[in-house]
Amino acid sequence: MQVTFLSTGKTTDKLIAEQCAMYVKRLIKYTTFSWKETTDIKSLPPNEAKIKEGELIKKHLSKGDWVVLLDETGKEFTSQAFAQYITKKQIANIKHIVFVLGGAHGFSDEIYALANEQLSLSKMTFPHQMVRLIFLEQLYRAYTIINNEPYHH
Repeated sequence: MQVTFLSTGKTTDKLIAEQCAMYVKRLIKYTTFSWKETTDIKSLPPNEAKIKEGELIKKHLSKGDWVVLLDETGKEFTSQAFAQYITKKQIANIKHIVFVLGGAHGFSDEIYALANEQLSLSKMTFPHQMVRLIFLEQLYRAYTIINNEPYHH
């Protein structure tokens, strides 16, 4: 299964970028993985920015992609349950799963309509820079759980 992480906005914090790069490198051992970043729109009012960001997100999506929005209203998982979720997607023969991190104001209605699912990393709110690192680490953790490796402990 091909996995893509699509994030709105660039990773500007050097330390977070280094840690993210480390997890990307580790993930490649387990799956065909890519991370794409789009531009966040800060110069427009929130609703207009969401629409413009949505247009940029759509450019990276293809027919047949399984689209999962990282959204505060989404389903929450433990690390073990997230590993099971990934396994179920593999068994279901999902060819390409795209996890999407929106901009600061969330997603446009059009992007919500395109999505297959929504996933929440926590009930807490995190800075967008940190969400990238948290998600990549949890994805890596899921693959180590799936492969019965000791990282999770």
